[in-house]
Amino acid sequence: MSAQTLVTGQPAVLTKSTGAQARGLGAYLGRALGTGVLTLVIVLAAWQGLILLLGISPFIAKGPADVFNWLFTVPAAAENRVLILTNLGVTLTDAFLGFVAGILVALVLATLFTLSKGIEHALMPIALLLRSVPLVAFVPVLILITGRGPSIAVVTGAIVVLFPALVNIAFGLRSASPQVSDVIAVYGGTPFTALRKVALPSSLPSFFAAIKISIPGAITGALLAEWLATGQGLGYGIVVAVSQVKNFEVWSSVVVITIVSMVLYGVAQFAENLVLRRMGMDQSAGN
Repeated sequence: MSAQTLVTGQPAVLTKSTGAQARGLGAYLGRALGTGVLTLVIVLAAWQGLILLLGISPFIAKGPADVFNWLFTVPAAAENRVLILTNLGVTLTDAFLGFVAGILVALVLATLFTLSKGIEHALMPIALLLRSVPLVAFVPVLILITGRGPSIAVVTGAIVVLFPALVNIAFGLRSASPQVSDVIAVYGGTPFTALRKVALPSSLPSFFAAIKISIPGAITGALLAEWLATGQGLGYGIVVAVSQVKNFEVWSSVVVITIVSMVLYGVAQFAENLVLRRMGMDQSAGN
């Protein structure tokens, strides 16, 4: 028995492995933060550069410094932040509900498609129809069905999320090793057992890809529903600000929702790396 085991009560190999994992996770977090900061700097430089290059009137185009001053330094900055953050809270709530609904429906449908080709042939055309019809043209029909309450934002976000999430998750479920599934069948396992034991774990990369694709989609759906139906949130606030020539509010709203989308995408990326690393499926771990 080693001294490390006597002191800590844990094998030295386990302690070293845990420390290596912690260092690897910390290194990844540092790289992710560095990449995020670099991306933000590039976006800000491109934003200001395009305004200068195109010669857009300062009355219409607001640069990064203008937005920062409007939110933090002008006398009414506190009221401006309250306005933007209140609308942002409504939009994020709508987007979250639509995201959850779309992902859950996509997961259920992908599971049914994997278990039964007949169900796939019956339901896939409906999903294709929802995807092929322009959402702007479809929202008035949804308003007639659901009304102008919060439910329209949830349904709109779910429709935007559904098809790309369904395709990614179904692909992941079908990428499971057929040999392992055959072993389960030989030992008396059912198709559902093979799905639970093999297909679902192997589909995690595709599942996280669906999540990362769906985050901006759900936000877009929420903004569209707020613009056309609910009369709340950033979607409606931007339209009203444009009509009233409140250009500072327009640019600030767009910047805030863009930054939030980038942060949420980064959180999903970090969660993917953490889960896949724990599952031993992180292909970048050996690089």
